[in-house]
This record gives sequence, structure tokens and C-alpha cells, in this order.
Amino acid sequence: MHIAIRKVGNSRGIVLPKAMLAQAGLDGVNVAAVAVEGGTIVLRKPPKAAREGWAQAAQAIAASGDDALVMGEFGNEGDEALTW
Repeated sequence: MHIAIRKVGNSRGIVLPKAMLAQAGLDGVNVAAVAVEGGTIVLRKPPKAAREGWAQAAQAIAASGDDALVMGEFGNEGDEALTW
């Protein structure tokens, strides 16, 4: 497939067909990682942010009532000397 390279201000750009973006898993994605590798422009899904989705997962666990302490309550040596 050939795609036209268009002038966009002082830069150049391309428009990728929706079907091609879907094949690459990029449909509905607003940001992508781009790099030049061996003279080829490579477009990838960006890496997930650290801890992405953890808040939602924690809320789901709490909502299901499965958030009990695994080891129970326990104190540490010297806790009684701490002032809160």
C-alpha cells in the first residue's frame, strides 16, 4: 500500500487507514510511540504507565469484600515508643 506524505505546517504527515490502525491495535489510541529503526519508521502502542489500572483493580477487590489482611494485625518492635 502506498500512502501520500502531506505537508502539515512546517512538517510532513500521513493519514493511516482505520483498518490498518485496528490491525496494529492502535484504533482508539490517541498517542503512539514512534521510532526510526534501520531506516524504517516504526509506530507502536506506547508502553503502559507504571501501576496503570491498579486503582480500579483495588476498588474492584474492595467492592467484592476480598480485601482482608492476609497476615492480620501485628506490631513492630519499638512501636509503643512512637507518638502519632
